Amino acid sequence: MSFSLSGIIKGIIAGFIGTLVLTGLMMMKKYVGIMPSLDPVQMITNMVAEKTGTQTNMMVGWILHFVIGSVAWGVAFSVINNLLPSSSQVMKGITFGVGAWLLMMIGPMPMSGAGLFGLSMGIMAPVLTMVLHIAFGATMGLAYSKLISTYNSKY
Repeated sequence: MSFSLSGIIKGIIAGFIGTLVLTGLMMMKKYVGIMPSLDPVQMITNMVAEKTGTQTNMMVGWILHFVIGSVAWGVAFSVINNLLPSSSQVMKGITFGVGAWLLMMIGPMPMSGAGLFGLSMGIMAPVLTMVLHIAFGATMGLAYSKLISTYNSKY
């Protein structure tokens, strides 16, 4: 495991880039009418409002979506990077994305009322969210590889 500040910052940046791509794909999915009810930001918003006894505020959901993707997942990816299988950062990212998906399916998804693996919304919910998390992980891994190779080539 690696705890260098430089690696952690690169992980946060890579996580942010991965989250931007994930968010774009989520918006496209909703725009073309593919499972519009599967809206993780709305789920986060509703869970926060329910747990805190406040009104729903989409800004809270969006902020948490980016904090989770950028900070939580970005830091975790950089810290456990050396433990992930493969020499390819993209493959490491995909592996990490699948792990993040699994955690989402057994934690927040049931907490949001969507059931284990989101199956109360149908089989497409876990399949679609896995595809989105693979895209997130691949993008994060690619961004991380570019960030570490740029740094290493300069110094």
